[in-house]
Amino acid sequence: MNSRTFRPLFAVLCFTTLLMITPVGQAEDWPGWRGPEGNNHAPADTDVPLRWNIESGTNIIWETAIPGRGHSSPVVVNDSIFLTTAETDKQTQSLLKFDRESGRMMDQWVLHRGTLPRRIHPNNSYASPTPVFDGENLFVVFHTDDAIWLTAVTTSGQKVWSIRVCDFKPGAFQFGYGASPLIEDDLVIVAAEYDGAASGIYAFSRRTGKQVWMQPRPENLNFSSPIIATITGQRQLLLAGADTIISYDPQNGQTRWTIDAGTEAMCGTVAWDGRRVLFSGGNPVAGTWCVNGDGSQKLLWQNPVMCYEQSLLTIRNYAFAIADNGVAYCWRTQDGVEMWKKRLFAGRISASPLLVDQRIYIAAQDGTVYVISAVPDRFDLLAENNTGDSIFASPVAVDDRLYIRYAKGQGQARKEYLVAAGEVTVEN
Repeated sequence: MNSRTFRPLFAVLCFTTLLMITPVGQAEDWPGWRGPEGNNHAPADTDVPLRWNIESGTNIIWETAIPGRGHSSPVVVNDSIFLTTAETDKQTQSLLKFDRESGRMMDQWVLHRGTLPRRIHPNNSYASPTPVFDGENLFVVFHTDDAIWLTAVTTSGQKVWSIRVCDFKPGAFQFGYGASPLIEDDLVIVAAEYDGAASGIYAFSRRTGKQVWMQPRPENLNFSSPIIATITGQRQLLLAGADTIISYDPQNGQTRWTIDAGTEAMCGTVAWDGRRVLFSGGNPVAGTWCVNGDGSQKLLWQNPVMCYEQSLLTIRNYAFAIADNGVAYCWRTQDGVEMWKKRLFAGRISASPLLVDQRIYIAAQDGTVYVISAVPDRFDLLAENNTGDSIFASPVAVDDRLYIRYAKGQGQARKEYLVAAGEVTVEN
């Protein structure tokens, strides 16, 4: 359906050349926020282009128009791509399905109608959380009808169940919502933090939608998505905000350890390097913090660098950050020693950096995607790619393609697209 929105970029080809595009291998998927391992690392064998150009079609496999607006990232599973969106003129919040190979939009399933929040932050959207896939169903979260709603949907669009997680009526700051759901064994986990009595982390049965556990959170507006990591051999549900970093047992919600560090409101997701846990924020205190992840409750180091909406990116023993002012950093996680610091751009950033084959892809709000080397001993800018007029969603990389949600135009003329960038071989 909606074939009119699909715009092939290779409609006109010189008859003397043959365009050879490597088929999608589909050996890997990207099942949810921050990828298969939760660290925003592409699978080890992924190879995406260093450079592309949307206007000329260079290394662009396909580009498809998206109805509405959203900040959620693509979820890539089997032969399809899923994305959420909201259309304010129709007052709808929907799940979209695209063909993975061609980019054609195959379906749109409206999950909520007429219940959009009355107010959100102008830089937020009504479709910011990224869905998650458990191998059978997609789990989609929306802030709607003054509540957080969680819906289980099959890949063919059948609604399995839908539940009202909790009330969500922020009082002091009506900025909206952004936390993405998580899958852990038989559970789907949702964070809903705001200045109200229902603020908490909720876990539900993937099969039935029945609540399994709930852990209260401070009555404090927070936007960070929880993440699950294995640190020192232990599965931990990590969440920063309300001036603390907390580790929970994901099976029952019980607190494993907590450290007084951070600030009140966080947006970025916690990162880790195997032993240490790192996070950054800026409201009301700007900074980046690193703590031990072994339960010793030790703050290792902190600095005043603010990465408010975007998450940090870690490799073994090192962390990379793109601050709100466009300055890129690399720190040694053991002690916070600054390895290098370099101004990358003068604008803002919302998307989180992505690691692909020893390269870091950084999407700025103005639509430029920078590529730098993921090395601690030097700053090395490899490429700059103009990709529309704005990017808020974090790109993902899988099956040798880089999937980017971006927008062209401003105001009423603004239009969103999903593009697949990949190496294209042209033979005479």
